[in-house]
Amino acid sequence: METIAPGRWVRLRYRMFDSTGLELEPVPRELTYLHGGFGDLLSALEAALAGHGEGESVSAYLEPEAAFGNYDPELIRLVPRAGLPAEIEAGMTFEGVPGEASDGRLYVATDLTADTVVLDANHPLSGMAVRFEIEIQEVWPASEEEIAAERDRLGTTQK
Repeated sequence: METIAPGRWVRLRYRMFDSTGLELEPVPRELTYLHGGFGDLLSALEAALAGHGEGESVSAYLEPEAAFGNYDPELIRLVPRAGLPAEIEAGMTFEGVPGEASDGRLYVATDLTADTVVLDANHPLSGMAVRFEIEIQEVWPASEEEIAAERDRLGTTQK
């Protein structure tokens, strides 16, 4: 049986819960990622999965700083509605604050008034402790070419 280690592909199914046990998404999600710090999975989850194998289940409880970060009020921007599209609605996403040089963050319109829009760049789950229930479906070795492709995607030379 293959176990999870750097340089192995992992296919898993997971569910997320808040700290009270409330399920955060209506259906389980599936993910296939290359294990070893390539950025497709939270590093705390990679650490929790290391050494486990196909068919195993893993439960991981992450505090906000290890999950989606602490809520940062500095990532809230109040912007004049006049500088935004006329058809703006709550939930619309912008890359950067419209009318400003992009800072690379995604901002979500969360509140609207006649004159102002609240844009929030915090992750929707920031500030929350989250429990992941994970089922490991499959683990298999990655080829050197696949690992190189992931390094290229990240622009890194990590080993």
